[in-house]
Amino acid sequence: MKLSGLSLLVAALATVSLAHSADISGVITLKGTPPAEAELTPLIEDPTCGSLHTDKPTTHFYAVDAKGDLADVVVSLNVVGKSTGATVAPAVLDQNGCIYLPGIIAVQTGQKLVVKNSDPCIHNVHSISTAGNTDHNDAQMQGGTDLTYTFDKPEDFLKFQCDVHGWMKAWVTVVDSPYFAVSDKNGKFIIKNVPPGKYTLTAKHRKLSLVGTTYKGLEQSVEVADKNVTANFTFEVK
Repeated sequence: MKLSGLSLLVAALATVSLAHSADISGVITLKGTPPAEAELTPLIEDPTCGSLHTDKPTTHFYAVDAKGDLADVVVSLNVVGKSTGATVAPAVLDQNGCIYLPGIIAVQTGQKLVVKNSDPCIHNVHSISTAGNTDHNDAQMQGGTDLTYTFDKPEDFLKFQCDVHGWMKAWVTVVDSPYFAVSDKNGKFIIKNVPPGKYTLTAKHRKLSLVGTTYKGLEQSVEVADKNVTANFTFEVK
């Protein structure tokens, strides 16, 4: 099949754009000793949920490795109105062992969030928005159909909870572009294929960034040209 002149031009421009895009990556570290995590006593004492664990489960508010690298930090660029959420693969939030996994997740506006129930019991999926996204409150039976949600407005750490099992909570950050990441268990993050330009890069942690009822992140100015960019952040325990 032959391409028209216009098609060839569009393809060429797309190739040039991709060639000049770059990745932003870095490591999030924590300075100081985080508060001790608490045992989830109600989970342990629940006849069904407790039987799903061999070790005593705890909260995971500060997921830090042996080097002090911090997981579950949402890193994003100050780009809005560029969401590709309607065309990307769904994100998945699972209920497994009567715990939401992952506990911190990020999606784009318009992107599907699929909630699964992998447990031998009923759960109640209850989302509570503070930014004007639609709240949901749906029962999900053992082996029940997956639930699918989308969110139209950007929001930091939209809360999900199970009203049947009060310890079950997760937080979903909604971003209005594809330029975001969540730091992994070793504190690493990478935002891929960022177009050339000057940006503000913001890192937010659900506990360490909370000021009153809003989240104030750490910020860095970054410039993307023709090579990858490194940007590290350090949070402090206060």
